[in-house]
Amino acid sequence: MSLRETMNQMNHLLAAVTKDLMKVSNGNKLAAQRVRTGTVKLEKIAKVFRKESVAAEKSGQLKRKAKSRKKAVKKSRKRHY
Repeated sequence: MSLRETMNQMNHLLAAVTKDLMKVSNGNKLAAQRVRTGTVKLEKIAKVFRKESVAAEKSGQLKRKAKSRKKAVKKSRKRHY
């Protein structure tokens, strides 16, 4: 599985779990079961994502954005006694 496919799969699963969580708040027991199984699936997919993202980063496919360096504006601290 590629990194993009894994991200899409995680996104769809998160959407389904979120949808079912709303139903659980209304007392839907079947939705609660789907949420529990969905979180187990999400855990497995998250492990695959971590492996694929680390491999992609090392191979150069996934590049980190350079942090923009903003100049810190120092405010004068005045103590009022």
